[in-house]
Amino acid sequence: MDALEQAQQTMREAGVHPAAIEVFSDFHAQLEGGATGLVREADVEPLTDVDRAGDLHVSEDEQRAAAAVTAVIKLNGGLGTSMGMDRAKSLLPVRGDLTFLDVIAGQVAHTRRELGVELPLLFMHSFRTRDESLAALERHQLQVGGLPLDFVQNREPKLRADDLTPVSWPKDPSLEWCPPGHGDLYTALLASGALDALIDAGMRYATVSNSDNLGAAPDPAMMAWFAASGAPYAAEVCRRTPADVKGGHLVVRRSDGRLVLRESAQTAAEDVEAATDLHRHPYFHTNNLWFDLRRLREALSERDGVLGLPLIRNEKTVDPADPDSTPVIQIESAMGAAVEVFDGATAIEVDRSRFLPVKTTDDLLVLRSDVFDLGPDHRLRARTEPPLVRLDPRHYKRIDAFEARLANVPSLVGATSLRVEGDWRFGPDVVVTGDVRLDDDGTVREVPAGARLG
Repeated sequence: MDALEQAQQTMREAGVHPAAIEVFSDFHAQLEGGATGLVREADVEPLTDVDRAGDLHVSEDEQRAAAAVTAVIKLNGGLGTSMGMDRAKSLLPVRGDLTFLDVIAGQVAHTRRELGVELPLLFMHSFRTRDESLAALERHQLQVGGLPLDFVQNREPKLRADDLTPVSWPKDPSLEWCPPGHGDLYTALLASGALDALIDAGMRYATVSNSDNLGAAPDPAMMAWFAASGAPYAAEVCRRTPADVKGGHLVVRRSDGRLVLRESAQTAAEDVEAATDLHRHPYFHTNNLWFDLRRLREALSERDGVLGLPLIRNEKTVDPADPDSTPVIQIESAMGAAVEVFDGATAIEVDRSRFLPVKTTDDLLVLRSDVFDLGPDHRLRARTEPPLVRLDPRHYKRIDAFEARLANVPSLVGATSLRVEGDWRFGPDVVVTGDVRLDDDGTVREVPAGARLG
Protein backbone atom coordinates (compact mmCIF):
# COMPACT_ATOMS: atom_id res chain seq x y z
CA MET A 1 0.00 0.00 0.00
CA ASP A 2 1.55 3.31 -1.05
CA ALA A 3 1.57 6.53 0.98
CA LEU A 4 -1.63 7.95 -0.53
CA GLU A 5 -3.54 4.70 -0.11
CA GLN A 6 -2.52 4.60 3.55
CA ALA A 7 -3.74 8.13 4.05
CA GLN A 8 -7.02 7.44 2.26
CA GLN A 9 -7.64 4.35 4.37
CA THR A 10 -6.88 6.30 7.55
CA MET A 11 -9.41 8.95 6.57
CA ARG A 12 -12.10 6.42 5.60
CA GLU A 13 -11.70 4.58 8.91
CA ALA A 14 -12.09 7.91 10.73
CA GLY A 15 -15.32 8.66 8.86
CA VAL A 16 -14.01 11.57 6.80
CA HIS A 17 -16.43 12.47 3.99
CA PRO A 18 -15.51 11.06 0.55
CA ALA A 19 -15.48 14.56 -0.98
CA ALA A 20 -12.84 15.66 1.52
CA ILE A 21 -10.79 12.53 0.78
CA GLU A 22 -10.89 13.39 -2.94
CA VAL A 23 -9.62 16.91 -2.28
CA PHE A 24 -6.89 15.59 0.02
CA SER A 25 -5.89 13.06 -2.65
CA ASP A 26 -5.49 15.83 -5.21
CA PHE A 27 -3.22 17.76 -2.84
CA HIS A 28 -1.25 14.62 -1.95
CA ALA A 29 -0.59 13.98 -5.65
CA GLN A 30 0.67 17.57 -5.99
CA LEU A 31 2.93 17.04 -2.97
CA GLU A 32 4.35 13.79 -4.35
CA GLY A 33 4.98 15.56 -7.64
CA GLY A 34 7.16 18.10 -5.86
CA ALA A 35 4.67 20.98 -5.88
CA THR A 36 5.63 23.84 -3.63
CA GLY A 37 2.63 26.11 -4.20
CA LEU A 38 4.96 29.05 -4.79
CA VAL A 39 3.66 32.03 -6.76
CA ARG A 40 6.67 33.57 -8.47
CA GLU A 41 7.01 37.33 -8.84
CA ALA A 42 8.11 36.88 -12.45
CA ASP A 43 4.77 35.23 -13.25
CA VAL A 44 2.49 37.96 -11.88
CA GLU A 45 1.60 41.63 -12.14
CA PRO A 46 0.48 43.84 -9.26
CA LEU A 47 -3.22 44.45 -8.62
CA THR A 48 -3.63 48.22 -8.84
CA ASP A 49 -7.21 49.06 -9.85
CA VAL A 50 -10.28 47.92 -7.86
CA ASP A 51 -13.72 49.24 -6.88
CA ARG A 52 -13.93 51.15 -3.59
CA ALA A 53 -16.58 50.44 -0.99
CA GLY A 54 -16.42 54.07 0.05
CA ASP A 55 -17.79 55.08 -3.36
CA LEU A 56 -20.91 52.90 -3.16
CA HIS A 57 -24.31 54.56 -3.47
CA VAL A 58 -27.16 52.10 -3.10
CA SER A 59 -30.72 52.61 -1.94
CA GLU A 60 -32.24 51.00 1.13
CA ASP A 61 -34.53 48.98 -1.14
CA GLU A 62 -31.49 47.62 -3.01
CA GLN A 63 -29.83 46.78 0.28
CA ARG A 64 -32.93 45.00 1.59
CA ALA A 65 -33.36 43.01 -1.64
CA ALA A 66 -29.75 41.82 -1.57
CA ALA A 67 -29.78 41.06 2.16
CA ALA A 68 -32.90 38.93 1.68
CA VAL A 69 -30.88 36.45 -0.42
CA THR A 70 -27.52 36.62 1.41
CA ALA A 71 -26.16 34.32 4.11
CA VAL A 72 -23.43 35.15 6.61
CA ILE A 73 -20.74 32.50 7.18
CA LYS A 74 -18.19 32.78 9.98
CA LEU A 75 -15.09 30.60 10.24
CA ASN A 76 -14.88 29.46 13.86
CA GLY A 77 -12.44 26.58 13.90
CA GLY A 78 -9.49 28.29 15.59
CA LEU A 79 -8.38 27.27 19.07
CA GLY A 80 -6.30 30.33 19.85
CA THR A 81 -3.22 28.15 20.28
CA SER A 82 -0.95 31.13 19.55
CA MET A 83 -2.29 32.60 22.81
CA GLY A 84 -1.92 29.37 24.76
CA MET A 85 -5.60 28.41 24.48
CA ASP A 86 -7.13 24.98 23.95
CA ARG A 87 -10.67 26.16 23.21
CA ALA A 88 -12.36 28.36 20.62
CA LYS A 89 -10.78 31.80 20.55
CA SER A 90 -14.24 33.25 19.87
CA LEU A 91 -15.26 32.40 23.44
CA LEU A 92 -12.91 35.05 24.83
CA PRO A 93 -14.56 38.17 26.27
CA VAL A 94 -13.75 41.09 24.02
CA ARG A 95 -15.97 43.95 25.23
CA GLY A 96 -16.87 43.68 28.91
CA ASP A 97 -18.54 40.29 29.32
CA LEU A 98 -19.38 40.00 25.61
CA THR A 99 -17.44 37.37 23.66
CA PHE A 100 -16.65 37.42 19.95
CA LEU A 101 -19.65 35.16 19.42
CA ASP A 102 -21.93 37.51 21.37
CA VAL A 103 -20.85 40.49 19.25
CA ILE A 104 -21.33 38.55 15.99
CA ALA A 105 -24.79 37.48 17.12
CA GLY A 106 -25.65 41.08 17.95
CA GLN A 107 -24.46 42.34 14.56
CA VAL A 108 -26.59 39.80 12.70
CA ALA A 109 -29.66 40.36 14.90
CA HIS A 110 -29.45 44.12 14.33
CA THR A 111 -29.31 43.75 10.53
CA ARG A 112 -32.27 41.38 10.62
CA ARG A 113 -34.34 43.88 12.60
CA GLU A 114 -33.33 46.93 10.58
CA LEU A 115 -34.08 45.42 7.17
CA GLY A 116 -36.70 42.84 8.07
CA VAL A 117 -34.75 39.97 6.50
CA GLU A 118 -33.87 36.46 7.70
CA LEU A 119 -30.10 36.76 7.04
CA PRO A 120 -29.04 33.18 7.88
CA LEU A 121 -25.91 32.85 10.00
CA LEU A 122 -23.76 29.72 9.77
CA PHE A 123 -20.52 28.88 11.57
CA MET A 124 -17.86 26.59 10.17
CA HIS A 125 -16.56 24.83 13.27
CA SER A 126 -13.72 22.39 13.74
CA PHE A 127 -14.29 19.17 15.66
CA ARG A 128 -12.58 20.86 18.62
CA THR A 129 -14.61 24.08 18.72
CA ARG A 130 -18.13 22.92 17.84
CA ASP A 131 -19.70 21.79 21.11
CA GLU A 132 -18.62 24.70 23.32
CA SER A 133 -19.43 27.28 20.65
CA LEU A 134 -22.93 25.94 19.99
CA ALA A 135 -23.62 25.86 23.72
CA ALA A 136 -22.56 29.51 24.01
CA LEU A 137 -24.76 30.51 21.06
CA GLU A 138 -27.94 28.86 22.36
CA ARG A 139 -29.21 31.94 24.16
CA HIS A 140 -29.16 34.06 20.99
CA GLN A 141 -31.76 32.04 19.04
CA LEU A 142 -30.00 32.60 15.73
CA GLN A 143 -31.25 29.67 13.68
CA VAL A 144 -33.47 30.50 10.70
CA GLY A 145 -36.18 28.06 9.62
CA GLY A 146 -34.78 24.65 8.81
CA LEU A 147 -31.31 25.94 7.97
CA PRO A 148 -28.37 24.66 10.02
CA LEU A 149 -26.54 27.01 12.36
CA ASP A 150 -23.23 25.32 11.62
CA PHE A 151 -21.28 22.77 9.65
CA VAL A 152 -18.00 21.11 10.56
CA GLN A 153 -14.63 21.54 8.91
CA ASN A 154 -13.02 18.34 7.67
CA ARG A 155 -9.80 16.89 9.05
CA GLU A 156 -6.86 15.10 7.51
CA PRO A 157 -3.79 13.15 8.67
CA LYS A 158 -0.47 14.85 9.21
CA LEU A 159 2.09 13.28 6.88
CA ARG A 160 5.59 12.16 7.77
CA ALA A 161 8.03 14.49 6.03
CA ASP A 162 10.27 11.61 4.95
CA ASP A 163 7.77 9.39 3.11
CA LEU A 164 4.38 11.22 3.13
CA THR A 165 2.62 8.43 5.04
CA PRO A 166 0.23 9.25 7.91
CA VAL A 167 2.21 9.92 11.05
CA SER A 168 1.73 7.77 14.14
CA TRP A 169 1.90 9.41 17.58
CA PRO A 170 0.65 7.03 20.30
CA LYS A 171 1.42 9.57 23.06
CA ASP A 172 -1.50 11.67 21.83
CA PRO A 173 -3.33 10.27 18.78
CA SER A 174 -5.29 13.52 18.39
CA LEU A 175 -2.04 15.14 17.25
CA GLU A 176 -1.98 12.81 14.25
CA TRP A 177 -4.72 14.95 12.69
CA CYS A 178 -4.88 18.54 11.49
CA PRO A 179 -7.42 20.85 9.84
CA PRO A 180 -6.90 21.31 6.09
CA GLY A 181 -6.83 25.09 6.24
CA HIS A 182 -9.78 27.38 5.61
CA GLY A 183 -9.73 26.41 1.92
CA ASP A 184 -11.79 23.47 3.17
CA LEU A 185 -14.74 25.86 3.40
CA TYR A 186 -16.03 24.92 -0.03
CA THR A 187 -15.68 21.16 0.45
CA ALA A 188 -17.26 21.34 3.91
CA LEU A 189 -20.21 23.38 2.60
CA LEU A 190 -20.84 20.76 -0.07
CA ALA A 191 -20.19 17.64 2.03
CA SER A 192 -22.32 18.84 4.96
CA GLY A 193 -25.33 19.60 2.77
CA ALA A 194 -25.27 23.25 3.92
CA LEU A 195 -24.68 24.53 0.37
CA ASP A 196 -27.75 22.76 -1.01
CA ALA A 197 -29.82 23.78 2.03
CA LEU A 198 -28.98 27.47 1.53
CA ILE A 199 -29.80 27.38 -2.18
CA ASP A 200 -33.03 25.46 -1.56
CA ALA A 201 -34.02 28.13 0.98
CA GLY A 202 -33.70 30.83 -1.70
CA MET A 203 -30.28 32.16 -0.73
CA ARG A 204 -28.09 33.34 -3.62
CA TYR A 205 -24.99 34.88 -2.04
CA ALA A 206 -22.67 34.36 0.92
CA THR A 207 -20.41 36.76 2.79
CA VAL A 208 -17.59 35.00 4.66
CA SER A 209 -15.11 36.14 7.30
CA ASN A 210 -13.20 34.94 10.35
CA SER A 211 -14.95 34.99 13.72
CA ASP A 212 -11.98 36.82 15.27
CA ASN A 213 -12.46 39.74 12.85
CA LEU A 214 -15.31 41.74 14.37
CA GLY A 215 -14.81 44.48 11.79
CA ALA A 216 -16.42 42.29 9.14
CA ALA A 217 -19.98 42.98 10.24
CA PRO A 218 -22.85 42.29 7.82
CA ASP A 219 -22.88 45.22 5.38
CA PRO A 220 -26.10 45.61 3.35
CA ALA A 221 -24.52 48.19 1.03
CA MET A 222 -21.81 45.72 0.08
CA MET A 223 -24.44 43.00 -0.30
CA ALA A 224 -26.17 45.21 -2.85
CA TRP A 225 -22.87 45.92 -4.61
CA PHE A 226 -22.01 42.23 -4.93
CA ALA A 227 -25.50 41.29 -6.13
CA ALA A 228 -25.39 44.03 -8.79
CA SER A 229 -21.84 43.18 -9.88
CA GLY A 230 -22.81 39.83 -11.37
CA ALA A 231 -19.43 38.53 -10.23
CA PRO A 232 -19.25 34.92 -9.05
CA TYR A 233 -16.68 35.76 -6.41
CA ALA A 234 -15.13 38.82 -4.76
CA ALA A 235 -12.41 39.51 -2.22
CA GLU A 236 -12.16 42.46 0.14
CA VAL A 237 -8.76 44.16 0.15
CA CYS A 238 -7.26 47.01 2.18
CA ARG A 239 -4.46 49.44 1.51
CA ARG A 240 -1.24 48.10 2.94
CA THR A 241 0.81 49.74 5.65
CA PRO A 242 4.26 48.67 6.90
CA ALA A 243 2.46 46.46 9.44
CA ASP A 244 0.79 44.43 6.67
CA VAL A 245 3.70 43.30 4.53
CA LYS A 246 3.66 39.71 5.79
CA GLY A 247 0.05 38.93 4.92
CA GLY A 248 -1.45 37.48 1.77
CA HIS A 249 -2.16 39.72 -1.20
CA LEU A 250 -3.84 39.47 -4.59
CA VAL A 251 -1.82 39.56 -7.79
CA VAL A 252 -2.70 39.20 -11.47
CA ARG A 253 -1.33 36.11 -13.21
CA ARG A 254 0.39 37.11 -16.44
CA SER A 255 -0.47 33.93 -18.34
CA ASP A 256 -4.25 34.39 -18.21
CA GLY A 257 -5.03 37.67 -16.40
CA ARG A 258 -6.72 35.94 -13.47
CA LEU A 259 -6.60 37.22 -9.92
CA VAL A 260 -4.47 34.98 -7.72
CA LEU A 261 -3.93 34.98 -3.95
CA ARG A 262 -0.30 34.80 -2.84
CA GLU A 263 0.15 33.96 0.84
CA SER A 264 3.43 34.49 2.67
CA ALA A 265 4.02 30.73 2.62
CA GLN A 266 3.73 30.81 -1.19
CA THR A 267 6.41 33.46 -1.66
CA ALA A 268 9.87 32.35 -2.78
CA ALA A 269 12.78 33.66 -0.73
CA GLU A 270 14.13 35.63 -3.68
CA ASP A 271 10.72 37.30 -4.16
CA VAL A 272 10.16 38.46 -0.58
CA GLU A 273 11.51 41.96 -1.19
CA ALA A 274 9.17 42.57 -4.13
CA ALA A 275 6.20 40.85 -2.47
CA THR A 276 6.50 42.99 0.66
CA ASP A 277 6.92 46.25 -1.27
CA LEU A 278 3.71 48.07 -0.36
CA HIS A 279 4.15 50.45 -3.29
CA ARG A 280 4.43 47.64 -5.82
CA HIS A 281 1.66 45.55 -4.23
CA PRO A 282 -0.57 48.18 -2.56
CA TYR A 283 -3.38 45.92 -1.28
CA PHE A 284 -3.50 43.11 1.25
CA HIS A 285 -6.15 40.40 1.40
CA THR A 286 -8.49 40.69 4.41
CA ASN A 287 -9.87 37.13 4.21
CA ASN A 288 -13.36 38.64 3.88
CA LEU A 289 -14.98 36.97 0.86
CA TRP A 290 -18.16 37.01 -1.21
CA PHE A 291 -19.42 34.35 -3.56
CA ASP A 292 -22.46 33.29 -5.54
CA LEU A 293 -23.76 30.06 -3.99
CA ARG A 294 -25.14 28.70 -7.27
CA ARG A 295 -21.94 29.43 -9.17
CA LEU A 296 -19.96 27.69 -6.43
CA ARG A 297 -22.16 24.60 -6.68
CA GLU A 298 -21.77 24.60 -10.46
CA ALA A 299 -17.98 24.84 -10.18
CA LEU A 300 -17.85 22.00 -7.66
CA SER A 301 -20.09 19.86 -9.85
CA GLU A 302 -17.98 20.52 -12.96
CA ARG A 303 -14.81 19.59 -11.06
CA ASP A 304 -16.22 16.51 -9.27
CA GLY A 305 -16.04 18.30 -5.92
CA VAL A 306 -12.37 19.32 -6.29
CA LEU A 307 -11.91 23.04 -6.93
CA GLY A 308 -8.19 22.53 -7.43
CA LEU A 309 -6.95 25.21 -5.03
CA PRO A 310 -3.19 25.77 -4.87
CA LEU A 311 -1.31 23.69 -2.32
CA ILE A 312 0.21 25.25 0.78
CA ARG A 313 2.94 22.98 2.18
CA ASN A 314 3.27 23.58 5.92
CA GLU A 315 6.28 21.95 7.60
CA LYS A 316 5.92 21.34 11.34
CA THR A 317 6.51 18.70 14.01
CA VAL A 318 3.74 16.30 14.98
CA ASP A 319 3.67 17.80 18.48
CA PRO A 320 3.89 21.59 18.01
CA ALA A 321 5.15 21.91 21.58
CA ASP A 322 8.03 19.44 20.99
CA PRO A 323 10.54 20.54 18.33
CA ASP A 324 12.19 17.12 18.55
CA SER A 325 9.04 15.19 17.64
CA THR A 326 8.55 13.67 14.21
CA PRO A 327 8.78 16.19 11.33
CA VAL A 328 5.50 16.33 9.42
CA ILE A 329 3.91 18.10 6.49
CA GLN A 330 0.44 19.53 6.85
CA ILE A 331 -1.40 19.98 3.56
CA GLU A 332 -3.33 23.23 3.64
CA SER A 333 -5.12 25.61 1.32
CA ALA A 334 -6.48 29.13 1.64
CA MET A 335 -10.14 29.88 0.98
CA GLY A 336 -9.14 33.13 -0.73
CA ALA A 337 -7.27 31.11 -3.35
CA ALA A 338 -10.65 30.29 -4.92
CA VAL A 339 -10.47 33.72 -6.55
CA GLU A 340 -8.54 32.12 -9.42
CA VAL A 341 -11.16 29.43 -10.00
CA PHE A 342 -13.94 31.74 -11.18
CA ASP A 343 -14.15 33.65 -14.45
CA GLY A 344 -15.02 37.25 -13.64
CA ALA A 345 -13.83 37.16 -10.01
CA THR A 346 -13.16 40.64 -8.67
CA ALA A 347 -11.98 42.61 -5.63
CA ILE A 348 -13.14 45.67 -3.72
CA GLU A 349 -11.15 48.03 -1.52
CA VAL A 350 -12.68 48.44 1.93
CA ASP A 351 -11.92 50.69 4.86
CA ARG A 352 -9.52 49.45 7.49
CA SER A 353 -12.44 49.27 9.92
CA ARG A 354 -13.49 45.98 8.25
CA PHE A 355 -10.19 44.39 9.26
CA LEU A 356 -9.84 44.03 13.04
CA PRO A 357 -8.47 40.51 13.53
CA VAL A 358 -7.24 39.34 16.92
CA LYS A 359 -4.22 37.11 16.42
CA THR A 360 -2.27 38.04 19.56
CA THR A 361 -2.86 39.46 23.01
CA ASP A 362 -1.48 42.75 21.62
CA ASP A 363 -4.53 42.93 19.34
CA LEU A 364 -6.87 41.87 22.13
CA LEU A 365 -5.70 44.65 24.46
CA VAL A 366 -6.42 47.32 21.85
CA LEU A 367 -9.87 45.90 21.10
CA ARG A 368 -10.77 45.77 24.81
CA SER A 369 -9.60 49.32 25.39
CA ASP A 370 -11.35 52.67 25.05
CA VAL A 371 -9.92 53.07 21.54
CA PHE A 372 -13.12 51.36 20.39
CA ASP A 373 -16.78 51.95 21.09
CA LEU A 374 -19.39 49.22 20.68
CA GLY A 375 -22.57 50.71 19.24
CA PRO A 376 -26.18 49.50 19.65
CA ASP A 377 -25.71 47.77 16.28
CA HIS A 378 -22.83 45.84 17.87
CA ARG A 379 -20.33 47.34 15.43
CA LEU A 380 -16.93 48.33 16.75
CA ARG A 381 -15.93 51.86 15.82
CA ALA A 382 -12.51 53.35 16.48
CA ARG A 383 -12.51 56.71 18.27
CA THR A 384 -9.00 57.38 17.02
CA GLU A 385 -6.23 55.68 15.08
CA PRO A 386 -5.47 52.47 17.03
CA PRO A 387 -2.03 52.58 18.67
CA LEU A 388 0.74 50.11 17.97
CA VAL A 389 0.97 47.76 20.98
CA ARG A 390 3.83 45.35 21.61
CA LEU A 391 3.72 43.30 24.82
CA ASP A 392 6.67 41.20 25.99
CA PRO A 393 5.79 37.68 24.77
CA ARG A 394 7.65 36.15 27.73
CA HIS A 395 4.97 37.51 30.05
CA TYR A 396 1.90 38.35 27.95
CA LYS A 397 1.70 35.87 25.06
CA ARG A 398 -0.50 33.35 26.85
CA ILE A 399 -4.02 34.50 27.63
CA ASP A 400 -3.87 33.47 31.30
CA ALA A 401 -0.64 35.42 31.86
CA PHE A 402 -1.99 38.39 29.91
CA GLU A 403 -5.19 38.59 31.92
CA ALA A 404 -3.33 38.26 35.23
CA ARG A 405 -1.21 41.31 34.36
CA LEU A 406 -3.82 43.34 32.50
CA ALA A 407 -7.01 42.64 34.41
CA ASN A 408 -7.29 46.43 34.42
CA VAL A 409 -7.26 47.65 30.82
CA PRO A 410 -5.48 51.01 30.54
CA SER A 411 -6.89 53.92 28.55
CA LEU A 412 -5.23 53.91 25.12
CA VAL A 413 -7.38 56.42 23.28
CA GLY A 414 -4.62 59.03 23.54
CA ALA A 415 -1.77 56.63 22.83
CA THR A 416 0.31 56.33 19.68
CA SER A 417 2.26 53.29 20.81
CA LEU A 418 2.80 51.15 23.89
CA ARG A 419 5.75 48.81 24.22
CA VAL A 420 6.08 46.72 27.37
CA GLU A 421 9.36 44.93 28.12
CA GLY A 422 9.50 42.79 31.23
CA ASP A 423 6.88 41.77 33.78
CA TRP A 424 4.59 44.70 34.52
CA ARG A 425 1.24 44.59 36.37
CA PHE A 426 -1.28 47.34 35.61
CA GLY A 427 -3.41 48.91 38.29
CA PRO A 428 -6.84 50.46 37.59
CA ASP A 429 -7.41 53.77 35.79
CA VAL A 430 -4.00 53.92 34.06
CA VAL A 431 -3.87 56.36 31.13
CA VAL A 432 -1.38 56.02 28.28
CA THR A 433 -0.73 58.97 25.96
CA GLY A 434 1.70 59.42 23.09
CA ASP A 435 4.54 56.92 22.75
CA VAL A 436 5.25 54.91 25.89
CA ARG A 437 7.87 52.25 26.57
CA LEU A 438 8.15 50.31 29.83
CA ASP A 439 11.60 48.76 30.22
CA ASP A 440 12.67 45.51 31.87
CA ASP A 441 14.88 45.62 34.96
CA GLY A 442 14.53 41.92 35.72
CA THR A 443 11.97 42.34 38.51
CA VAL A 444 8.19 42.25 38.71
CA ARG A 445 7.00 45.85 38.53
CA GLU A 446 3.68 47.62 38.88
CA VAL A 447 2.06 50.52 37.09
CA PRO A 448 0.18 52.09 40.01
CA ALA A 449 -3.52 52.93 39.97
CA GLY A 450 -4.30 56.21 38.27
CA ALA A 451 -0.83 56.53 36.71
CA ARG A 452 -0.42 58.83 33.68
CA LEU A 453 2.12 57.41 31.25
CA GLY A 454 3.51 59.49 28.42
